[in-house]
Amino acid sequence: MSRESLFRKSGPTTLDVEAFHKDGCILYPDVFTDAAREELTDEIMQLEPVQGHLHGWAEGTEESRYFVRPWNDRGRCGDGLIDDPFVTALLRATIGDDYHFCHSALALAPPGTQATPYHQDHHHWKHDNPVNRAERERYYIQVLYYLNGFRAGDHNLKVIPGSHRVAPTAEATAERMLAGEYDVEAGRRLKERRLELPPGSMVYINARIFHAVEAKPADSPQAYRLFNIDIFKQAGPPHRYTQEIPAAWMQGADRERRKLFERKAYSEGCWA
Repeated sequence: MSRESLFRKSGPTTLDVEAFHKDGCILYPDVFTDAAREELTDEIMQLEPVQGHLHGWAEGTEESRYFVRPWNDRGRCGDGLIDDPFVTALLRATIGDDYHFCHSALALAPPGTQATPYHQDHHHWKHDNPVNRAERERYYIQVLYYLNGFRAGDHNLKVIPGSHRVAPTAEATAERMLAGEYDVEAGRRLKERRLELPPGSMVYINARIFHAVEAKPADSPQAYRLFNIDIFKQAGPPHRYTQEIPAAWMQGADRERRKLFERKAYSEGCWA
């Protein structure tokens, strides 16, 4: 019997897959079921470290955002995200069957959180040795979840669609792309796209696309932006953050889930 999904969709459309290859990302506004969004939010907000941070913000003793990587303290919904039928269908339709779970993260950003500048997260290309050079064209996929959404100008995500099609060199910066210097290589006019998404949304990206996050104003009406992310990579050497898989995750994992987890984690010297 197929597993019940946490999402309103069963898989990507042909247009979704085309957008992934053309733009480097797919947007899925309000894609969680209401029940799943509420349950996952409750799971996260009830975590003891999260409660401690919320208390610190309320008391004025904590100013920074809450961030943890890897995010292993997952409840039923959080655990289910890893191989949800919709997520699995997305990965198989866009990059094929040969992939592993890499790592995850969880973050809450309060008012006053600083911006994150344009960057790429395809970590291998930043390390100039044979292993990393060989991996530069392989897929590194980020599945971004925004449980309470965001408004433009309020810690919103922004992307440069098509920037993943430019060779990842040190010279190919976001600034130069937006100035039009790489339009020919990308096969399109490279422009910034500022996003605005309702609660329960997903953004599925090729991590070679340039993306950024705007600052969260000190007077933001949103108490915090809630964000979690799962990352998958094509089978191959570990990436910089490829995490150790907790023993508890392996216990009781079925054959398909074990295939996601059975890979080497990153360790110092593993690329030598």
